[in-house]
Amino acid sequence: MTESHTDDQSESRPEGETESRPEGETESRPEGQFESRTAGPGQIPARAQPESLSGTTFVNRSLRGTRFVSCDLSDAVVRGSDVAGMEIDSPWLLEQGGRLLVNGVDVVAFVDAELNRRFPGRALREAGDPVGLRSAWAAVESAWAATLDRATGMPDGTVDARVDGEWSLAQTLRHLVMATDVWLGRAVLEREQPYHPVGLPNDDHDSDAYDASVFSAEVPSFEEVLVARAGRQAMVRDVIGGLSQADLSEPRRNPHDPEVDETVLSCLRTILEEEWEHHRYAVRDLDALAAGSADRPQ
Repeated sequence: MTESHTDDQSESRPEGETESRPEGETESRPEGQFESRTAGPGQIPARAQPESLSGTTFVNRSLRGTRFVSCDLSDAVVRGSDVAGMEIDSPWLLEQGGRLLVNGVDVVAFVDAELNRRFPGRALREAGDPVGLRSAWAAVESAWAATLDRATGMPDGTVDARVDGEWSLAQTLRHLVMATDVWLGRAVLEREQPYHPVGLPNDDHDSDAYDASVFSAEVPSFEEVLVARAGRQAMVRDVIGGLSQADLSEPRRNPHDPEVDETVLSCLRTILEEEWEHHRYAVRDLDALAAGSADRPQ
């Protein structure tokens, strides 16, 4: 995000606080990149150490059209302000303890229920036993299969088109290959080097999970992406199919932060969270493409 100021707006930050981002500097991580286990509810990923504007009060200022990406807006208060058209997309909101008040009403449970209605099978992502996990994985595979059928039936270039700077469908599938390798290959199976070169990581260069050099610098064909993706989907299916209830409670390390304890179950739930969040992004962007709003590849 590029910060800009208009000439008729005075500085509203407390004395001594500096500009939060120099003119022209942009945020490198698209908002659609979701990593659910590197930060808690209301927190941006731990890799970032943002400059704080905490406690600042903005009065009679225009922030119309402003874009906040990877920012900590927890406990922010908006009073008597025009919020028409405001869009909030925060995967962490739905994690335990998340709360968002709109005119005094906590809307988190409503949002969660509505997403479950829109995406049948999403509610299964909280499964806690092998049978439930197998059903949960079958549901998300089915959802993705339908979405891919839709995408491949759309005009040429759709799978590589980007909407509003977000990842394309092809990039999203590459990221899910990487996410599977992180949370299944590295975390659950404890493989030292589980990464497929097709995978696409986030821009968290300080992650302990992987050496970014393992990923291909060349953009793979969509056919190569589909092959890698199908292989990783089958791997999840096979692992879940062989798990017992006791297996789910076995301890594992968070691949991004080895000091954080996980279990086999928490790792598998993270995979399901990744799958459903990125599926939501993909459907959102395909809808925009169908409506004619996109950044087409050159």
